[in-house]
Amino acid sequence: MLLHNKTAIIYGAAGAIGSAVTRAYAREGATVHLAGRTAGTLERIAGSLRDAGATAHVATVDVLDPRAVERHAANVIKESGSLDICFNATSNGDIQGHTLLDMRLDEVMQPVTKSLTAHFNIATTAARHMARGSGGVILVMAGGREAIPRLGGSHIAWTALAGLSRQLAADLGPHNIRVAWLLSPGSPGLGHEDAPRAEPDDAHGVEAPPGTEGLLSNHQPTYEEVANIAAFLASDAARTMTATEINLTGGAVID
Repeated sequence: MLLHNKTAIIYGAAGAIGSAVTRAYAREGATVHLAGRTAGTLERIAGSLRDAGATAHVATVDVLDPRAVERHAANVIKESGSLDICFNATSNGDIQGHTLLDMRLDEVMQPVTKSLTAHFNIATTAARHMARGSGGVILVMAGGREAIPRLGGSHIAWTALAGLSRQLAADLGPHNIRVAWLLSPGSPGLGHEDAPRAEPDDAHGVEAPPGTEGLLSNHQPTYEEVANIAAFLASDAARTMTATEINLTGGAVID
């Protein structure tokens, strides 16, 4: 198993991407801590994982409150002994469907501010704990290299998340902490905590955002496929991969 004896926190674990990543991490042997806003959904996911023999814990966490994030991380380490993996699949509170010409600055900045605040709180808190141990991995859904109309501030937020992750990777490398971000169609807003969850046998591809029709290859990634890559990135098999974007767009974004 790729993640045997690892402890992971998945923020936004009630969403489609977050729940898929949680299942993948548990399947690969990690102790998983599900964090989010929707306690009932988190408990149902954790219950199914426990029934399958995994170790899963649940907590509601306000990721915009650094003290709440710190309390939860400290409890994770107290309960599981370490913090090795941190995956952020939280939503950014975006306003889509309008061009920038039709929006106020505060509406454009809403997802930017929320995304950066949440990921800064999550990543720096995790990093402080990881640095006191043997290091770790911090992952987020980000990107922003597409040109997609009517996304408002979401595209700007995704780009900013990639920049934040790149800087974190540079600063945290000496502490044996890797940072990377996954780009998939519609990410990171896709599959956020308020969206319907994909079940383990869901074969549907990830829904692409408006404006990308005809840009993707014939194969769009399933939630499970995105989660499988997230499991690989979190493992020691990917220990040379940091400060990098993992392109899962099926050709919508060409490297």
